[in-house]
Amino acid sequence: QVQLVESGGGMVQPGGSLRLSCTASISIFSFNYMGWYRQAPGKQRDLVARVLSGGTTNYKDSVQGRFTISRDTAKSTVYLQMNSLKPEDTAVYYCTASQYGRVSWGQGTQVTVSS
Repeated sequence: QVQLVESGGGMVQPGGSLRLSCTASISIFSFNYMGWYRQAPGKQRDLVARVLSGGTTNYKDSVQGRFTISRDTAKSTVYLQMNSLKPEDTAVYYCTASQYGRVSWGQGTQVTVSS
């Protein structure tokens, strides 16, 4: 079982920025993808962004142009740079990774956007 440890959540004002980090317990070289989901109270968990093994990235429409996902293979870490944050981005953000068909999840980190 791959362990995923997230960091970087917190509270920020609208228009602000945060960077989330997720470090895996093993090399991510063989991962099919790594990414981020989020879940707001009373809502389902939705894909925010992911990066595939070949480098292709996918984004939720509402974050396109504001969020950027990247990875550092040497550090076994994936990042989510979030700019121009809006109150509707408030949620618990979960890191996820898939290796050989097995999906792992982090414990989640809270992001709150409020004035």
